Amino acid sequence: MTPGLQPKQLLSYLFIIAIAVVFILQFGPGSRGCEAPLRPTTTASAALVNGKEISLRDFNSEYNLRMQWFRAQGNNIPDSVARQLGLPRQVLDQMVGTELLAQEAEREGVVASDAELREVIHKNPDFQRDEKFDPQRYDTVLHDYYQKTKAQYESQLRRRMSAAKLLELVASGASVSEDEVKAKFFRDADKASLTFVRFTPTQFADQISAPKDSELKAYAQAHAKEISDSYESNSFLYQKPEEVRARHILIKLDKDTPPQRKEEAKKKLEEIRKEIEAGKDFAQAAKESSEDLGSKEAGGDLGFNPRAAWVPAFAAVAFSLKPGELSQPVETQFGYHLIKVEEKRPAARKELKEVEMDIARQLYTREKSKELAQREAEKALAAARSGKSLKELYPQTDAQKNDAQKGLAKPPLPRNRPTAAETGSFSVASETIPSIGGAPELLADVADLDKPQLLPKLYLAGDAWIVAFATERKRPSESEFTTEKDSLEAEAVRVKQNDLREAFVKALKKNATIVTNQELVGRTPDAS
Repeated sequence: MTPGLQPKQLLSYLFIIAIAVVFILQFGPGSRGCEAPLRPTTTASAALVNGKEISLRDFNSEYNLRMQWFRAQGNNIPDSVARQLGLPRQVLDQMVGTELLAQEAEREGVVASDAELREVIHKNPDFQRDEKFDPQRYDTVLHDYYQKTKAQYESQLRRRMSAAKLLELVASGASVSEDEVKAKFFRDADKASLTFVRFTPTQFADQISAPKDSELKAYAQAHAKEISDSYESNSFLYQKPEEVRARHILIKLDKDTPPQRKEEAKKKLEEIRKEIEAGKDFAQAAKESSEDLGSKEAGGDLGFNPRAAWVPAFAAVAFSLKPGELSQPVETQFGYHLIKVEEKRPAARKELKEVEMDIARQLYTREKSKELAQREAEKALAAARSGKSLKELYPQTDAQKNDAQKGLAKPPLPRNRPTAAETGSFSVASETIPSIGGAPELLADVADLDKPQLLPKLYLAGDAWIVAFATERKRPSESEFTTEKDSLEAEAVRVKQNDLREAFVKALKKNATIVTNQELVGRTPDAS
């Protein structure tokens, strides 16, 4: 019953892997980072940590090895995706953390011994021949691929091993009491499962008759504050964008039209433009020459439109013109246009008095729908109390059944009719219920149950009424805790160790002077 790793724990484990494995078994002949031996190193910095440089070359090598590791696990992600996921920044953050640990290890006198150093070197497959350490191969690989002297390599390796050693010393202080472990077990293992039906106002909105004018006015007077509050909280709905009334003349073209034909269309519109400037009526010219059948007979009149109603190239010109102005020929995906702006309306906000009755109608419908949803939920509860199951009363649709058979069951969304659904097993100590969401009163009543049974009343979850049957109610026992105690304690210690490691590195970062190459973490490193 050991819980799975949480994201926070996973990051901690990856950090330990980074310093205890990646930095120790570095970039040898088998890694992508060493395909081009003796390539000149760059002196640019990836970061400065308390004045100590993390070189760009070291960062690129680490990044490439990390990508290679991911691909070896079957995650063949391209560099562009890795960058979008923030992998360069994660790698550099881990390198900064390791450098801080190495500096702290030096201050505290924590040093990897010669024996520990020798063991790691001898176990590195890059330095082995026939699965045994080979001193000659060690010298060759250091010179040709690591591009370091033996002293440089071993000093750097010892430093990183010391960082890992310090971090493990920090983690070794983790301890948990039996009471902590027991409390967590009894909290996490206290579980339930529900079958439930959700009754939402939206399911019943189409059953509400439109109010008479007198009813609506009376409702608006009685609910003036709610209407005003709704108006303010949804003010974006009542913003009217700037609008332009324009006419146009279109000469149609398609994407395969030859350049010569395009030039002819453009020249034709230029000639029409000259005629209009000389006094010809634009509407008449549109009736004679426009190829837009939708507006041709109306003299090219497109009416009032917001910017979003037109394609960008057309809108940009139309909204830049003053009333009465005429454009030059404008090219869009439809062809060439000649545009004339007739009128403009500035952006405006509808006043409350303009939309008061619309809001009142919405609130009225919502209120009546919620009342109807509650009445239907009460009927469902009464039927369930008489012995009928919720699944019989509100069977799933064929589509839902098919999804469930394929393992595609999803949290039920508001539908045009109530449908029975399952929550699956969940901890009653949770703040929300799967597929239902926040329902504190329902959670409290479920926690009080000792066996499967119908819940005694209706419960609100958001604006929905819930009728629920507890299909499972499992309370943990002392005997179960005794059986699983050792594994639970081990897991609790691992979690505490990760918390200590993370807090220690976080504290080092807080007190350090760190300058990172921001351009570097925003792009994919060179594969060097």
